[in-house]
Amino acid sequence: MNSLADQFLVLCLLLNFAVLGTSRLNFSVRSVALQGVLLGILPALVHPFSWHLAFIVVSIVLVKGALIPFLIIRAIKRAEIEREFQPFIGYIPSLVLGALFTTLAFIFAAKLPLAPEHAGLLVVPASLATLMCGFLVLMGRRKAISQVLGYLLMENGIFLFGLLLADAMPVMVEAGALLDLLVGIFVMGIVINHISREFSSIDTSRLSALREE
Repeated sequence: MNSLADQFLVLCLLLNFAVLGTSRLNFSVRSVALQGVLLGILPALVHPFSWHLAFIVVSIVLVKGALIPFLIIRAIKRAEIEREFQPFIGYIPSLVLGALFTTLAFIFAAKLPLAPEHAGLLVVPASLATLMCGFLVLMGRRKAISQVLGYLLMENGIFLFGLLLADAMPVMVEAGALLDLLVGIFVMGIVINHISREFSSIDTSRLSALREE
């Protein structure tokens, strides 16, 4: 993997901290979108050019960097929210935990029995760190939209790890993963819309107060 790809991976790690450390939802969405664009370009940096590869790269960039962020920002505007207030895990503790998870990811990746051509690559710790940071956002935020962003970070981490298996991964698997992600975002958008409309809030912690009548 070349140095430019490593620089992209470092930026992806920094974007994890950008999402963990801010309450502004629009900024978080743009950070996840930028990370999606970087991940979409990565296959072009590590694999020989082909028209099939170009199609995959363009598709990933459009879906991760444009379509999904557009849908989330539209949901934010409809729900009329701008910030994540009073998360389950504060922003400073989130950054500390994110740094700890990233460190553990590098330590754990160094101990994995990887193939010789994959040993020492930054993609493995970056994928693990992104996956754990996404899980932290998913569990530490109250707003459903913020939790969707955590899900997207986790998916980005899984996608990163999949780069190691790209040569053996069929095209339909990639297309199916993108389709599942897109359907998941549509479903989450519908859920967020209904929660906001019925209960005037998308704070998921309030759902525990619901009782059957």
